Amino acid sequence: MSILRRVAALISGATSGTTSGTTATAPTAPAGGVSPRYAPEIDGEPDPGEVVWAWVPYEDDPSQGKDRPVLVLDTAGDGEADGWVGLMLSSQDHDRDAADEARHGRYWMDVGSGGWDSQGRPSEVRLDRLIHLRRDGVRREGAALDARIFAEVVAAVRGLPG
Repeated sequence: MSILRRVAALISGATSGTTSGTTATAPTAPAGGVSPRYAPEIDGEPDPGEVVWAWVPYEDDPSQGKDRPVLVLDTAGDGEADGWVGLMLSSQDHDRDAADEARHGRYWMDVGSGGWDSQGRPSEVRLDRLIHLRRDGVRREGAALDARIFAEVVAAVRGLPG
C-alpha cells in the first residue's frame, strides 16, 4: 500500500494492519485508524489540535532529524506510553515547488502563523507523512491551531491522491 493510501486510510479510520519499517528512530503511523478530533486543552499535555515541538527524523536518514513543530491529530492508543499521532510543520515555503514536491509524493498545505513559532513565520503542514510521537519525544507545547484550519487539514489529508 502506498504511503499516500496508508495515510488517507489511517485518517479516514480504516485499518491497515501493521506498518512496515517502524523503528524507535523513525516514527511512522501506528497500525489501525486515526480519528482526528479537535480537543486542545491548556494543561501542559499535547492534545489533538495543538502544535507541539518534537524530534522528527529525516526520511532519508532516520538516525538524524531535528526539533520541529508537529500538529497533533489524535492519541496513538489507549496506553499511557502510546503517545500521539501528528503531521510535521515547516516554515519553508513549498508553494514555489509544489509540482516537484507532489511528483515525489510530498503534499503541503498553508496553515498560517501561530504561537508555535517565536518569529511568527507562516507555516505549512506536510499532509502525507504521519508521525508517531512518543511521550518522551515531545519537548514542549506550542499553541492550538485554529479549529477551522484543523478541519481543513483533516479534509486535505482525506483528499490526498492515491
